[in-house]
Amino acid sequence: MTEDKKLYRSNLEESLETGRFAITAEICPPKGVNTDKFIENSKLCKDVIVAANVTDNQRAVMRLSSLTCSKLLMDVGVEPVFQVTCRDRNRLAIQSDLLGAHVFGIRNVLALTGDHVSFGDHKNAKSVFDLDSVQLVDTITKLNEGLNINNKKLRGSTDFYIGAVVAPGAVPMEPEMIKFRKKIAAGARFFQTQAIFDMDGFKSFFDKSDKFGVKILGGILLLKSAKMANFLNKNVPGVTVPQRYIEELENAEDELQKGIEIAAEQLRELKTFCHGAHIMAIGLEQTVPDIVKLAE
Repeated sequence: MTEDKKLYRSNLEESLETGRFAITAEICPPKGVNTDKFIENSKLCKDVIVAANVTDNQRAVMRLSSLTCSKLLMDVGVEPVFQVTCRDRNRLAIQSDLLGAHVFGIRNVLALTGDHVSFGDHKNAKSVFDLDSVQLVDTITKLNEGLNINNKKLRGSTDFYIGAVVAPGAVPMEPEMIKFRKKIAAGARFFQTQAIFDMDGFKSFFDKSDKFGVKILGGILLLKSAKMANFLNKNVPGVTVPQRYIEELENAEDELQKGIEIAAEQLRELKTFCHGAHIMAIGLEQTVPDIVKLAE
């Protein structure tokens, strides 16, 4: 790695590593080639976030590729977080895509296992899972060292800011903490969390994680309705929406607006102790500026 490359930092890395509170948000690729809405939402979020995550066939639903959409974000001046899952590609394809991302100028990568195909719209697809998320982090670290997964020297090294995910609300928590520590040992430098609703519990996790020297972005999931909140409680392990939020949504004249207010409340609280926040609006990315502005 050259001295010049060592001096380069993405906006996300610069923010987190210098102690500034960083806000990222997910922007979902379209289910097709019409990118107008994707670009429009990206531009709306541009001034209130430091970087935008581009999901990789989220929930195992086929969408335009994360790599393509990450490049589209760069073209409109939005820094991408290139998400890579282990579900759809073997180690050859994953390394090839990562090298391609680096050539495009993409510097932030988030390594994930990926939802099983049984959740998605192609249930007859074959899952790959050639690597797991810890091995994927290790692979990206090797690329940064100028090596492929087999420790063969490459013609030039990458310079990725490596991220991973963690679920602070997992039950039991110890297996999640073991994987969290393994990802750190493999080279992860920042973590985005699953949706947080138990802020006291998350503070406890944050205090324990702070000793590892990695940066944590607390996950904020926009609650669109009481129906959505109840669905999460019944179907998503590790996520529990408090009854008070459900009642606030049920009693609101405008449930979505109430959801925006709840998300802003969470963002304000995260600002008091956390390194950053990751907003997941799931198809309503145009609400991200409203959440951020209301939190201020």
